[in-house]
Amino acid sequence: MPLNINLQQILLHWMNLAILTGGLYFLLYKPVKQFMDKRSAYYQELEDRAADGLAQAERLKAEAQAKLEAADDEIHDERMRAQQAASDAAQEQLAQAEEQARRIVAKAQAEAEQSKERALRESQREMRELAAKAAKKLAAKPGADFFDQFLDLTEGGGAHEGR
Repeated sequence: MPLNINLQQILLHWMNLAILTGGLYFLLYKPVKQFMDKRSAYYQELEDRAADGLAQAERLKAEAQAKLEAADDEIHDERMRAQQAASDAAQEQLAQAEEQARRIVAKAQAEAEQSKERALRESQREMRELAAKAAKKLAAKPGADFFDQFLDLTEGGGAHEGR
């Protein structure tokens, strides 16, 4: 053999290499690959749980935001109802005050009418008394003109005394 190459030696080296590679595969590569797969699966599970937690947190945040908006709407509606109730109460009080004012005015008008009628009756009574006094005085003066005497009595004797 030229160069000292032995084919049997080469084949033995190849076979040693194949055995060593197979042994290393079963002893090192396969366990390391399984360990790495488990580790990847663990980290993937952690990532999935974190994503689920984040999604749940986002969902809870959206629900809380919706509840806040609903509460804001409810507060707004309640405020509107309270304002409406206050407005209604004010309108009712205003109507009651107007009704009371109408009753007071009507009572005052009735009292004024009664006072007017009382004054009219009093003046008529006084007129009758004056007429009766005048008739007595006229009857007491014989031979005089009744009309002139009446005017003299009623005016205090001013305008017709010079006649």
